[in-house]
Amino acid sequence: KKSEVSGVMAKADIKPKCIHHAKKWSDDVENLYRFQQAGYRDEFEYKQVKQVDVVECWPETGFVKKLQRRDNTFYYFNKQRECEDEEVHKVKVYVY
Repeated sequence: KKSEVSGVMAKADIKPKCIHHAKKWSDDVENLYRFQQAGYRDEFEYKQVKQVDVVECWPETGFVKKLQRRDNTFYYFNKQRECEDEEVHKVKVYVY
């Protein structure tokens, strides 16, 4: 399961309406954790900043595989879950 973002949304400067913290782990929370580790709010902001249409994901799990930080260094992520239970409450979920 991958979150698809239209090219139009990725290019527009979209600001979140509100924010809350994740309560329990899910695939979506895992990917948000990965974007936030690399210094982005979420997939929308990453696509806006990096001007990319597709984020590289693991085909087996759908989790983000590789992200480029703002300083152009890369973050590489494992196929398995990386966001531990004690980290879940730190993940910010943005609502658009």
